[in-house]
Amino acid sequence: MNEPIFRAVPYKEKEIEKKYYSIGEVAAMFKVATSLIRYWEGEFDIIKPKKDKKGNRRFTKEDIEKIRLIYHLVKEKGYTLQGAQEIIKKDMHQINDKAGIIGKLHEIKGFLEDLRNNINGSNNQ
Repeated sequence: MNEPIFRAVPYKEKEIEKKYYSIGEVAAMFKVATSLIRYWEGEFDIIKPKKDKKGNRRFTKEDIEKIRLIYHLVKEKGYTLQGAQEIIKKDMHQINDKAGIIGKLHEIKGFLEDLRNNINGSNNQ
């Protein structure tokens, strides 16, 4: 009758959020070359990553959101760099809201597609 004093408690690992991302990680998020991120950094003054002692760029979440905005305007909407720069200068707040909404919708779409695939996969078994 020796019962353990402590019961097993389910362990839920907490996700660790990074403060800084390398240029390679940022480029992978958008499926673009690192050279494009460096180029946009030179063209858009809103992108200002920190640099470490070696000169490596360290991007924050805010930097990534700004890159997401530029990506949305240039790659998804088809604006020229000059057109994107003008829009950013005029309507930065409104564009950020729209880009954020579009990003969330993409996340929801991905979740729903995964859910559908899981349901279809379990029905086939």
